[in-house]
Amino acid sequence: MKARTLKKDKVNIITMGCSKNMVDSEVLSGQLAANDIEVVHENKKLDHNIVIVNTCGFIDKAKEESINTILDQVELKKKGKLDKVYVTGCLSERYRNNLELEIPEVDAYFGTMELPLILKQFEADYKAELLGERLLATPQHYAYLKIAEGCNRTCAFCAIPLMRGMHVSKPIEALVKEAEGLVRRGVKEMMLIAQELTYYGLDLYKKRMLPDLLKRLSDIPGLEWIRLHYAYPHKFPLDILDVMRERENICKYLDMPLQHAADNMLKAMKRQITRTEMEELVQSIRQKVPGICLRTTLIAGFPGETLDDIEELKAFLQKQRFDRVGIFTYSHEENTSAYQLEDSLTQEEKERRALEVMEVQQEISYEKNQEKIGKEFKVLIDKKEAGRYLGRTEFDSVEVDNEVVIHSTKKIVVGEFARVQITKAYDYDLEGEVIP
Repeated sequence: MKARTLKKDKVNIITMGCSKNMVDSEVLSGQLAANDIEVVHENKKLDHNIVIVNTCGFIDKAKEESINTILDQVELKKKGKLDKVYVTGCLSERYRNNLELEIPEVDAYFGTMELPLILKQFEADYKAELLGERLLATPQHYAYLKIAEGCNRTCAFCAIPLMRGMHVSKPIEALVKEAEGLVRRGVKEMMLIAQELTYYGLDLYKKRMLPDLLKRLSDIPGLEWIRLHYAYPHKFPLDILDVMRERENICKYLDMPLQHAADNMLKAMKRQITRTEMEELVQSIRQKVPGICLRTTLIAGFPGETLDDIEELKAFLQKQRFDRVGIFTYSHEENTSAYQLEDSLTQEEKERRALEVMEVQQEISYEKNQEKIGKEFKVLIDKKEAGRYLGRTEFDSVEVDNEVVIHSTKKIVVGEFARVQITKAYDYDLEGEVIP
């Protein structure tokens, strides 16, 4: 028997992809820890002997990164530096049979809903009483709250329903309990995530219940910021905005992916909305919540997209002046309805179009940031790096939006809020000074 096997197992979880995957990894960590199994996330010390790779299968680039990570871990196993390599997540859910043939050195593959089966590999039990309890992989002052799993939408480009299944809401009581537990552990900001936030509650309560959930969450003492991610524009429930306007701890921030602006593209993408309807919705949102920060994401290079469509998209951005914009290049995904269409554009051309669109948004972002100079904001301090502090306003989500850079000789507590006056502004970031 190798001496190594006498050592107690230590599991390292590597998370690829989105914040929803991050929550899954945190829940898995919590279950392992509750079974007295030592577990870490993205371990830099390399003193673990087992790895679980939680993969992403969303688009080609994400799939490639996941596969390369699996291969890296398998190579460590071949060199005797790891005892076991397990793979879970979206890529494993979607391509398990192919992966088992191509990378047989992995000890076991699991789908997105097979947490109890992963635990069995460790002779561990799934503890239902831990519902919502998890080991945070984020800094202690913010966390993601996944309010639903899966999606009932049928967007032509999206493979998420193939990997995550149909929409399933978590009960309000369970989410409130989870949120209260996170706040007790020091969480001040909670980002609500789902494939589709606005659908929340339709399956459980037979009506959209996101406004009711928001009211319950905003009543939790100590929860200072609640942020909304991934709202679908079709049949958007405007009563969400009434709650946002009324409650101070709900950030005036909405992440609403629109994907395109040309009607022929929206129809081909099966988005169930027209450009005119989107413009009316944006106008209604801004009227209901003055000063709201609107973030959207777009896709460049969908099959059939013309240069005129790109010009229309740029004109749409110039007219609507969104605060935050992200853009993906189209990825041709098997078993989606768009897979039947010809993907004729080269990756280089898709990226060229995406860059062209982002150049328009960069100018808008610069102009909007210039307007903030001299103004004061409540800023959540995320970290200290290279002798400076980095934080965010309520109009910025973590990792995807602007940061506020603060130079201060006085100590500022990371994870706490500070009043900051903006002194400089750039395309995507701000600089400021703490107000005594």
